[in-house]
Amino acid sequence: MLSRVIEKHYVLRIQEPAVFVGVEEDIEWIQRQLMAAWVEYDSYSPEELMDVAYDFEDMIDDLILRSAAKQRSVLLIRIQKKLKLIKSKIPALPRLRVFVPECASPSNDSIEEKVWSDICLLHSQSVANAVFSPVEKKVSALLALEKIQPYTKKAAMRVLDKLRSLNGFLRGLESVELDDSGMVWMEELTHVALSAVISIDDYINTAQQLKKRSWMGFLSAFGKLKPQEKLAAEMDKIYANIQTLSIDRPTAVNHQCQSRNQKSTLGSSAPFPPQLTTQEDDMASYGDDVQAMISRLLTEDENHFPFAVWTSDSYRLLLRNKTKLEAVDSFGRQMQQLKVFFVNKRSLIVQDDSYFPNQMLEVLQDTLNGSRMILTNCKTWLPPNVNMKNDPHPLRLRTDEESWTLFTHALKLNIPPELLQLKDEISKRCGGLPLLIVKLVEALSHKNATIEEWSDILQHFDHDQHQLWSNTLYKIHKNLPLYMRRCLFYFTLFPQDFDIPARRLIALWVAEDLLQPKGNGETSENVAEWCSNLPIAQGMVQLTKKKLNGNVKMVRLPDALRQYWLSKAQQATFHGVHTNTKSELSLGTNKIRRLVDHLDKEDICFDHIHGDYHTTSTSLTPYYEDVLSFLSFDTRKESKPGEEVGKFLHRGIFSGCFLMMLVLDLENLHNLQILDMKHTSINTLPNSIWKLQQLRHLYLTESSRSKLMLKHDATFPTTLQTLCGLFLDEGTPVRDGLDRLLGIRKLGLTLSSKQGVMPLQLQAAVLDWVLKLNQLQSLRLKSIDENNQPWELELKPLVSLVNLSYIYLLGRIRNPSIMSQFPYSLVDLTLSGSGLVEDPMKSLDKLPNLRSLKFLAKSYLRKKMFCSLGGFPQLQVLKLWKLELEEEWYVEKGALQALRDCEIRSCTSLKMLPTELLHRTLLKIEVLPSQ
Repeated sequence: MLSRVIEKHYVLRIQEPAVFVGVEEDIEWIQRQLMAAWVEYDSYSPEELMDVAYDFEDMIDDLILRSAAKQRSVLLIRIQKKLKLIKSKIPALPRLRVFVPECASPSNDSIEEKVWSDICLLHSQSVANAVFSPVEKKVSALLALEKIQPYTKKAAMRVLDKLRSLNGFLRGLESVELDDSGMVWMEELTHVALSAVISIDDYINTAQQLKKRSWMGFLSAFGKLKPQEKLAAEMDKIYANIQTLSIDRPTAVNHQCQSRNQKSTLGSSAPFPPQLTTQEDDMASYGDDVQAMISRLLTEDENHFPFAVWTSDSYRLLLRNKTKLEAVDSFGRQMQQLKVFFVNKRSLIVQDDSYFPNQMLEVLQDTLNGSRMILTNCKTWLPPNVNMKNDPHPLRLRTDEESWTLFTHALKLNIPPELLQLKDEISKRCGGLPLLIVKLVEALSHKNATIEEWSDILQHFDHDQHQLWSNTLYKIHKNLPLYMRRCLFYFTLFPQDFDIPARRLIALWVAEDLLQPKGNGETSENVAEWCSNLPIAQGMVQLTKKKLNGNVKMVRLPDALRQYWLSKAQQATFHGVHTNTKSELSLGTNKIRRLVDHLDKEDICFDHIHGDYHTTSTSLTPYYEDVLSFLSFDTRKESKPGEEVGKFLHRGIFSGCFLMMLVLDLENLHNLQILDMKHTSINTLPNSIWKLQQLRHLYLTESSRSKLMLKHDATFPTTLQTLCGLFLDEGTPVRDGLDRLLGIRKLGLTLSSKQGVMPLQLQAAVLDWVLKLNQLQSLRLKSIDENNQPWELELKPLVSLVNLSYIYLLGRIRNPSIMSQFPYSLVDLTLSGSGLVEDPMKSLDKLPNLRSLKFLAKSYLRKKMFCSLGGFPQLQVLKLWKLELEEEWYVEKGALQALRDCEIRSCTSLKMLPTELLHRTLLKIEVLPSQ
């Protein structure tokens, strides 16, 4: 703080020396006193010294105003009064009695950031960033407003500077293992910082509303003082909380932190290899035959690697010398000859063993001829003398289908049909961990293959799981930075064995400012999506479903890890008290911060939401006034769940609860960022929804024809990035209405015709709006009639939307030439009901990044389709559904080389599959009959 004020003074003196006329001597005296106090910082009471510094900074701000003001004499009088006040405070500053040993040496640490640890962060993301950066941004926005009173400015700056003083300590926490009390402290600090962000946001929104009411005249200016007083009081309260937390900062941590990330990991010191985790092209699977895999590695690509070696034990090698395959025994005696052999010959060596002999690892150490070695191992270490040029590829947890494939492969039995009903339970119980799958196979192989025997084994299979997951838990605690460990807490908000949509996790992380963008053009959502891949790559989180373009769609925290991490989250008071049972409740010791309704009668919130409606509103306040998010997993049908939740929220809002809410769906919650009504029956949202000025993501229900009530004078949130499921008709104001939303990245619209007529001006307005969305990444556009059947869809060239990667179009395309006017950035394209009569492959095959292409019912209405050589360089997924007229599909030799998944469904006229695709080992072709 002192350094900032002193620097601010020097900069102003250089740039605007004229503003110091008349006050120069007083300012110089104060400057000298503050410089002396800076040198002897530990001798002064920090609270009083900071108070003087804030007054001095406020006076400097007045000097800056003086340089631009016309009535300089008025400002000069105010500045002289402030200087007089500051000069009276400095002599009265209380000094502390400090004992300094004779051997003490001066510290080089800055006064605000005593560096607690010199450990470098693994990434730019950190808890320090998550705590400090959002507050810094909001304080900057606050100071940019007009007519901020000095006491309000001082109160906000005190909070910011106090958080800044903890920055060094927080950065040190990234590399240590906090105990339970330390995690409680961390949760308290992040909650206090978030409350500062919300309070400033509330004031800024209020100030903007007051500014619009210019008709109030003097009352408007007068009315601005009360919100500032309220904000200053809130900032003082937050400052006091941070001060208490600063004094009580955790000390019970693992002080061996500097060595926690220094374990050798397959040649890489970074715990997170920079690699794609969701796409595994040409990877071997558990369904592959081992001998066939050996044969492939030893026979393929003879031109690049004329020589190849495979070893699966430490004593016998399979050596391919050009085209000749032979075995080499007595491994130890042949090692020297092999080393000489490999020096001058480009070779591929595959070492498939749990034990790596040092001699084999040293074979390629000094060769520069392009030879490569592939190592597979269940351990994550290598001898220290081995240098690796590439990062490791950790084995992620397997999906449910992959788990079942490994299970059946290892069991080596024909599973009776009646036992197939246990498939899902077996896959989920093992959590995708290969070691656990093999362990279960071993247990079941000694039992009769009956429902009773297998069910009994599964019921008692949990007792030793923690031991098998010990390596994963070790990696979480030792390799995962603190901000990512806190990210894992959010998995525990979801039910056991629940497939969690990645978008819901990302929305929660972003809403609570858990992750911060690194540079211009990057959003918090981009960073969160990147971070969501890290625990998948490290085998900590199970990927259960991918999007067709390869991105993560669903994830799951394996049950054993969820139980363990849930206990950690509860110990850290991440949820609050509502996860405890009623008998354990100690009202007043904690408050609920993340409210989750699992429809559990033992849950504290159950009676409040689903029980006695006569509970007074005031009785809810101690529980719910600090709630940040509300997730409901009430899966009952019909309207009762919505009615109960609605009444509960109404009573809570009436009593002043939920004012800090970030994730929910009500108009009074001004800080709300995510409103998700994807699976509701709500068909109309009021105009008051636009009061949610912090709204980032709005999901509506397509099936309910959800509409928005719009007024032409509505102020839309500039932060809105997602608008999905919106229903438009001739009454929807698009031009000078929705088209003012220019920050949309994900857009899903349904356009409806009335009595068989689609207003041309509606489609034109929508398309003009779409073309303005420079950041648009995903577009879902449907044109339907009153019977929900595809209707005419007029499009315009989309080539200018260079960020657009996903397009879904439903409707009869009136201008088929649009097929050649999609942007090159397109990755995923779906056409449905398009009524195309010209082969679209001739145009679409020129899209260089297209990976997924789907033709759904009536999208193509001709008999022939042709794929030429050189087209679709990256197409991996191709789906042809209900193309009832198509008879012939030609694929030129060498075409569609990247294709991995081809699904043909209900194409009743198609005579045969292309011969070119039938013998490709890496291509899965699925032909499904009409249903």
